[in-house]
Amino acid sequence: MRLPIWSGVATLAVSLTLYPLFEGGAWLWGSLGVVLAVTAAGVVSSRLTLPGWAAPVLGLVALGVYLTAVYTGEKAWALLVPTKESAGALLDLLATGFADIQRFAAPVPDDPPIAMLTTAGVGLIAIVVDLFVTRLRRAALAGLPLLALFTVPAAVLPDPIGWPAFILGALGFTSLLIADGRERVGHWGRAVLVRRSRAAESGNQETADTRGLRLSGKRIGFTAIALAVVLPALLPTLEPDPLFGFGVGGSGKGKGGTISVPDPVADLKGRLKLPENTTVLSYTSSDDAPRYLRIYALDVFDGERWTMNQTKGRPENRIDQGPLPPPPGLASSTKTSRVETDIQISDDVDPLKFLPLPYPPQLVRAEGDWRADVDSLMVFSSGDLASGLQYQVVSTEPEPTADQLDASSERPEVDPRYLQLPELPTRIRELATEVVADSPTKYEAAVKLQQFFTRTGGFTYSLETQGHNTEALTDFLIQSRTGYCEQFASAMAVLARSIGIPARVAIGYTGGTKIENRWEVRTHDSHAWPELYFEGVGWLAFEPTPAGSAGQGTARVPDYSLPRPAETTPSTDDPSTSPTTGSDTPSGAPNSRDRLRELDPEGVYSGPITPVETTPLWVTIGLGVAALLILLLIPAMVRLVIRNRRVRALTWKISGPSDEVTARAEKVDRSVAAAWAELDDVLCDYGMARASSETPRALARRLTQQHEFDAEAAGAITSIASAVERLLFARDPGSITPLKKELRIVRRALAATASRGRRIRATLLPPSTLLRMRGVGERVLDGFDRLENIRLWSRAARKNA
Repeated sequence: MRLPIWSGVATLAVSLTLYPLFEGGAWLWGSLGVVLAVTAAGVVSSRLTLPGWAAPVLGLVALGVYLTAVYTGEKAWALLVPTKESAGALLDLLATGFADIQRFAAPVPDDPPIAMLTTAGVGLIAIVVDLFVTRLRRAALAGLPLLALFTVPAAVLPDPIGWPAFILGALGFTSLLIADGRERVGHWGRAVLVRRSRAAESGNQETADTRGLRLSGKRIGFTAIALAVVLPALLPTLEPDPLFGFGVGGSGKGKGGTISVPDPVADLKGRLKLPENTTVLSYTSSDDAPRYLRIYALDVFDGERWTMNQTKGRPENRIDQGPLPPPPGLASSTKTSRVETDIQISDDVDPLKFLPLPYPPQLVRAEGDWRADVDSLMVFSSGDLASGLQYQVVSTEPEPTADQLDASSERPEVDPRYLQLPELPTRIRELATEVVADSPTKYEAAVKLQQFFTRTGGFTYSLETQGHNTEALTDFLIQSRTGYCEQFASAMAVLARSIGIPARVAIGYTGGTKIENRWEVRTHDSHAWPELYFEGVGWLAFEPTPAGSAGQGTARVPDYSLPRPAETTPSTDDPSTSPTTGSDTPSGAPNSRDRLRELDPEGVYSGPITPVETTPLWVTIGLGVAALLILLLIPAMVRLVIRNRRVRALTWKISGPSDEVTARAEKVDRSVAAAWAELDDVLCDYGMARASSETPRALARRLTQQHEFDAEAAGAITSIASAVERLLFARDPGSITPLKKELRIVRRALAATASRGRRIRATLLPPSTLLRMRGVGERVLDGFDRLENIRLWSRAARKNA
């Protein structure tokens, strides 16, 4: 009878990990109700001893009735019994819920369709768990559906799961396993331990004692959960963003040199499809021109999606150490313009550990431990977030000419990974060759590729396109030619690599829209574009995505990527072809330079730098070891506190004549009790524990003879034993003096007979204190037992069940 209840408890405990996915609490009350309904169905199935296959069916009926009553009761018969209309309404809610979770990013609105979808999912998990535990008697396998429920927030959210939710879920599953073990041993005991004669006379059976199993199971389970929570917190940080927000990779103060990120491509589409177009950031620049702000640089294409190599930020690459590493491939002879940008991130932006920056950044000023990846110049942090951050950027943007790009090396000195591609369909490689036919240089080929997507290829922009693997890429290039910025950027990067141009995909924001004196970047300005590499110039952004109302509204085509006629005579009316000014152009945004650091003519910071303290690895390891030692020394510290309190009780005196009658007896009792308790603990620590049946006098005699005490030690132990016996048994204990000196002599004599290892253990890990701590733990576990033993029905009813 207990197993269906514990199955429901475990399911509900694990479902609490879903709380970060929602804005409100309707999903929680719905999940609570459905778990209660399914659990009630399981209890009824057990009491009626229904076949194993019937229990899930009854659970599904309970689930259907509950969903009908809660969400479509007005269309049901008597508000409970499903009808054709209520079933149709439930299906409509289900479809709407699926559509909503595709539209919204977490935390999603707690509207009825999403709440109903969540409630139904939790109910199905509860039915499967009950099936495994109660019907199939495979409690361990019930961890699979519970794990599936647990991994939903871990897979969706960029933030780690909170440790309280993890502990609740783990306790629920552990309790389920313990209940199943007790049930198994209990049934086994009834079969083996029955005394047939008594059973024949009274009809009673003796069941196996499962208290030891229950206690051992709880010890193992609680210890494992405690280690899973505490132990990682004592280790140095290795990689951020783990499953939980603590310990290895936690979001604490320890900051490692690497960082993992959620899928940028999936996150990009989610932002583009959000109904609300909220402000993400705003900025001003010294030339008052819009520019793309890059967050991620994806350089690996495995045929399924674009990803990036693990970012690495060493301590010397922290942004407060001076200029960032030089841009890869940018020669000193290439003309550049220095631009100063002041960026303000919104307080409401989703957790972001990368800074949106114009490329290539030369100097970044931001509070926190932000570091630059040497290869990509992405700036990231393993512990700080960009939300609400204001920072300044100095970028040195190349101004290449068409002749310079034509003259760039045909064999660029760049990492070969920027040219790697998986096995591609022949049609894609043939298309790339056809598009760039008769191109004398790689630069001319890149321009033709961009023109193919924006003008000559007949492509259209749509957010409804699904997928970005090889099949989706082939469909986009050969057949549908419809997609959004991610497909355009990915396709151009793949075609560029196939003809020998190093390429990668950048994800970030377009330049946004100017409002008054600041450029505002909104959610729908999220964008992806390709970056192509040319020796001597470095990485250059191209724009294959259509712009304007028929495409990505704020996309802009760079000047250097336009065909030669457009480059030589740019239109002043087209913002996408407006030339950028150099570093000497006065700012169009008032006071935009006032919020920047002082820079010398080379763009290097000349003002004071406030260093941000970092914790070296050896210090982190040392702190972890120190914390572990403190944890191990807790028993010794507890023993020291108890001993000092007893020693104070041993020192007493009579304050005056009026104190002789009222306080003498109390002080004597406290002193003798402290001396006897301390002697008991000393004996336990040295492995000479007193037997429960051993009298004080017998103990004194045994210790004196066994350890050959000298006269002083023998007299001291005899005095303590005599004081205890007189206080316990004599009508008038007589005169008893403080026993502090006697106890010290006995302790010294006992220590002299113990081995060195025993003395060290008695000091660092005193057994008396460990036993006391064990007793406290057992009392805590007994409290759980009392909760388990609460009976909701009579003994006779349980016996009949």
